[in-house]
Amino acid sequence: MTSQSFDRRRFSRYVLGTAAASTLSTFVTDRPLFADEQTFKFRYIVGSSMYGYTDVAEIMPEVPKVGARALDIWPKVHGNQREQLDELGEEKFAALLKQHDITLGCITQYALGPFGIQAEMRLAKRFGCPTIVCGGKGPVGLKGAELKAAVGRFVEQMKPHLAIAEETGVTIAIENHGNNLIDSPDSLKWLVELRSSEHLAVALAPYHLPQDEKLIGDLIRTLGDGIVMFYAWQHGMGCHEKLPKEQELLQMPGRGDLDFVPLVAALRDINYRGWTEIFMHPVPRGLPILESTPGVTAEINRSRDYLTQCLQKI
Repeated sequence: MTSQSFDRRRFSRYVLGTAAASTLSTFVTDRPLFADEQTFKFRYIVGSSMYGYTDVAEIMPEVPKVGARALDIWPKVHGNQREQLDELGEEKFAALLKQHDITLGCITQYALGPFGIQAEMRLAKRFGCPTIVCGGKGPVGLKGAELKAAVGRFVEQMKPHLAIAEETGVTIAIENHGNNLIDSPDSLKWLVELRSSEHLAVALAPYHLPQDEKLIGDLIRTLGDGIVMFYAWQHGMGCHEKLPKEQELLQMPGRGDLDFVPLVAALRDINYRGWTEIFMHPVPRGLPILESTPGVTAEINRSRDYLTQCLQKI
């Protein structure tokens, strides 16, 4: 069943009369959206693609094991949990979320792009999901005034989509993906400066930036509350060529050369309240980052321990 074909009248009856849909309603009103405003802490979310094409019912029990309460579902080719939602149907998917006491925190949708996510935003609303991540759209390789003008045009093109975002309570987070209009520090700064609504924000991926701790930390401070997704992810030795697993894992915090202490310090300085997703890409896409589900969870926890140590060093 696709989100477009889902019978809304039937779903409304579930909202009123079934446990699964009651769960959706509860998520909308009861799920904490932000960290404590006085004490900085990470609000972890789990990217389903870390587990490849694993059954979402097998992934959900892992979410609390890494200190998270929310799941970010990815479609093919990186994962297939977004497609699994359609196969299960919204009521069954909601029931699984309730069973494991977690929420749908994000839907990642690069293939649809920023101008093709209207139906996804309405789906997100039904789950009380506050975030959709996608890439920007526009010319690449621009700098200076040309880049600022192109970002301004993108922001203008986003206005009708942001109207739906405001209606549905969703924030559209643009990742600084490589070979993209929004891929450089300047483009990120102008996106936040020129945006017409706080429902347009940044999903910040250090992997795609120069691996300079001071530059990234300063950028975090400049973007401030314009960031709603922080990928705890570094470049390491990249993610496009098949490497020995130990080298591939250098993308993970605490394994590669990037020192996350200045990044965590900057996040604390802005009292960052968005999601933190410990992340990497395997080669080829669609595989779990390690062979077993417990192995993936243990690796995420290894990085989580490292980030905790970073916070303690500040």
